[in-house]
Amino acid sequence: MRKTDKSISAYLKASTAGRMAVSAFLSFAVVCGFGWMLPVTGDRLWYTNSIVPVFFFLALWTLAYRILKTGFEGKGAKWFFPLLFGLFFSICMVFGAQLNLTGWVPFTQGKMWIGILALTVFVTLTVRYFWDRLLEWKVKYPGPISSGASNLKRPKGQETGSKDRRSFFLTAGAILLMYLPVFLAVYPGFFVYDAQDEYLQVVTRNFSTHHPLMHVLLLGGILHAVYKLTGSYNLGIACYTVIQMTLMAGIFAWFIEKLKSWGAAKWYRVILTLYFGLCPVLVMFALCSAKDGLFTGMLLIMVVLLKELCKEPGRFFERQGAVCLFAIASLCMMLLRHNGFYAFLVFTVVILFYLKGFRRKTAVCFGVIIAAYLAVNAGLAALLQADDSENQEMLTVPISQMARVYADEKETLTEDEKEILYRYLPKEALARYTPKVSDGVKISFNNEAFAEDSSSFFKLWFKWGTEHPFTYLNAWFMTSYGFWYPDTVIDVYRGNSVFTFTYGDSSYFGYEVEQPGTRESKIPWLDECYRRMSLEIAQQKIPVVSMLFSPGFLFWVTAFGLGFMCYCKCWAKAVPFMLPGLVWFTVVLGPTYLVRYVVFLWALVPLLLWEVLEEE
Repeated sequence: MRKTDKSISAYLKASTAGRMAVSAFLSFAVVCGFGWMLPVTGDRLWYTNSIVPVFFFLALWTLAYRILKTGFEGKGAKWFFPLLFGLFFSICMVFGAQLNLTGWVPFTQGKMWIGILALTVFVTLTVRYFWDRLLEWKVKYPGPISSGASNLKRPKGQETGSKDRRSFFLTAGAILLMYLPVFLAVYPGFFVYDAQDEYLQVVTRNFSTHHPLMHVLLLGGILHAVYKLTGSYNLGIACYTVIQMTLMAGIFAWFIEKLKSWGAAKWYRVILTLYFGLCPVLVMFALCSAKDGLFTGMLLIMVVLLKELCKEPGRFFERQGAVCLFAIASLCMMLLRHNGFYAFLVFTVVILFYLKGFRRKTAVCFGVIIAAYLAVNAGLAALLQADDSENQEMLTVPISQMARVYADEKETLTEDEKEILYRYLPKEALARYTPKVSDGVKISFNNEAFAEDSSSFFKLWFKWGTEHPFTYLNAWFMTSYGFWYPDTVIDVYRGNSVFTFTYGDSSYFGYEVEQPGTRESKIPWLDECYRRMSLEIAQQKIPVVSMLFSPGFLFWVTAFGLGFMCYCKCWAKAVPFMLPGLVWFTVVLGPTYLVRYVVFLWALVPLLLWEVLEEE
């Protein structure tokens, strides 16, 4: 006699009436809670007293009914990752809407938390449902983007190697060819985001560790050398841009060739070639003087090789070329962005924990890379006599939090507290505080006072944190919510004047050519397209398409894929993506939210799709 299943899931699966009642109640709760996800002012009558929520309710009811009808198999542990995703997604959507609307999350508002609870339940059920269906689909249609002809373990002969090299150069050439019209349109390239400052460090020989010294030397050195030879600043900028374009095209082509060796279908490789060559976000930073493009390329190489390391660690360590390439990419990644070092350091602990049988080799490999970074970084600083007295980059969050308390609670602060604060942040700097970016305040941070007495700073920061915890949270959220709230319009520099324009509705991308360069467009209409994407809310006016440009949306796409891997316990697939996850965590502790800090999300999407859809 078969044992009767008395679980709630079984009851709902068997009872039509119960299923309809529960799905109706849940859908109604979500419709009510959804109002907290809408950044609108007033009494919300336009939403509550409208026929639109009726259609929304019916659609949710239909989906909820189908989800409950299907039922869920497995133990309670199967709900951990869906619940984790549902909880954080719901919190981020509601918090983001409130920050977008008022710049403040009403933490004490009970209705908001009820709305979050309803959304969490529904999103958790929906995510679990779609992950289960995705698993079934993978069983029914294995290898949807694979040709079924992986040569991962096949030894290459001379003829095969020659074909692979020819394929690599053709792919890299095709991507570079697609970059060419944009390069001509924005000639000599996007010389922006501290580019002038980095160049002047080389010219004046007055270096600081504020910017990564390797990039300062690379950018400033090429520009200054070409200027000395030709007398043209634009030619120097163009030379650097072409070199970076070529490197990025080569890295993307290398990645596509890797997918080919894993068995990726030709049609998928063709689509990826077009994607890497035409995706506006990737093109912008391939042609941009900022370090973020090269950083993205190095990170992509690392994640690809980490996939091979996690899958077959023994074979990986036998391949000296792969180990050397990983070491070079890791070293360059950390030398291009300071936060890359912190992410790599934490990831070292993660990978050592995962690769239990290869801990010694892994520890040696990662230890040598970290030691090399510390040696090169310190060597460059000593050789160039770079000023390393700045602390404000590491104190970005505390500075913005204290500046917000000062702005919101100035009248309640004691004179002694203000005196301590003014020691580190002068009044004129505090007056420049804007919630979305801390640059205006932290640029005037008194590093000498901090070096003499850092304890007073931290004591005041801790004291205000205990007294104004919600203010501290809101201050941090306001400089980071664009990274996790998809609906954000990136306008953090609104009103700021730069060399050739004043920022208005959008700060999506810097676009301009800083002095001493000047824009000399050869294709004005295409130049105008990139200007509009960068400085206007052009793409945000197009439904669905707008999300393809959203850092918050790309983050949740990545989180969905990574969550699915964890749900399936495919740890060899999930662990490599923890490195960019740690990099993402470091940027939410930064001064503001800009696409440049997370452009690597766009580069990693094709690899994420491969890992989600393909079997090992």
